[in-house]
Amino acid sequence: MKEKTTSFSIKNWAVDDKPREKLVAKGSSVLSDAELIAILIGSGNKSESAVELSKRILASVDHDLNKLGKLSVNQLVRFKGIGEAKAVSIVASMEIGRRRRGQDHKKIIKITGSKEVFELLFPLMGELQHEEFWIVYLNNSNKVIFKGQLSKGGITGTLVDVRLVLKQALELSAVGIILAHNHPSGNLRASKSDIEITEKLKTTAEALDIKVLDHLILTQHDYLSFADEGLL
Repeated sequence: MKEKTTSFSIKNWAVDDKPREKLVAKGSSVLSDAELIAILIGSGNKSESAVELSKRILASVDHDLNKLGKLSVNQLVRFKGIGEAKAVSIVASMEIGRRRRGQDHKKIIKITGSKEVFELLFPLMGELQHEEFWIVYLNNSNKVIFKGQLSKGGITGTLVDVRLVLKQALELSAVGIILAHNHPSGNLRASKSDIEITEKLKTTAEALDIKVLDHLILTQHDYLSFADEGLL
């Protein structure tokens, strides 16, 4: 006689254990991180429910959603029960969360300190696994005219074209610029090359009556401001 296998699909759970129904009845805020991920993946594997599998995935990243957001599809499919479609759902949901934070900070249009620069740029580059260099262009009221990626590199560094930075500043009629790049390693110390490129940009910009107001190094949880640390 063939042994009956147990299904761990959410649709076969008791009503009280179904995170989808729990979300509808009580709202998304009452669900645990594991329950929310379980809704995304829908089912577990032959030995784990979707919630148990989600808990195991979360445990692998120390229950840190920021770390979960850095996992690629290839990394997620290594978990038994996570195929490409489920992995894509998780990655897509993490990206939506990042973009939502970005929308929340679009209201920041005037810069009065380094914290506002961090809040403006963190949703765009704080969790990246490669290094990027961004420029924020300001008018004479310290209002943001434009912010954009200047270069994108590997995990060890990026290329910075001083001429391109200043050309765009002149085209935008910017009087101030703020430099920013991320350190995927989490290291908040300014390297020799970080200091050199800041000084080079500052000196060259001054000849055009453009001020380099700050240079931020961003990590996943914190930032370093050249202006705050007296490095400018």
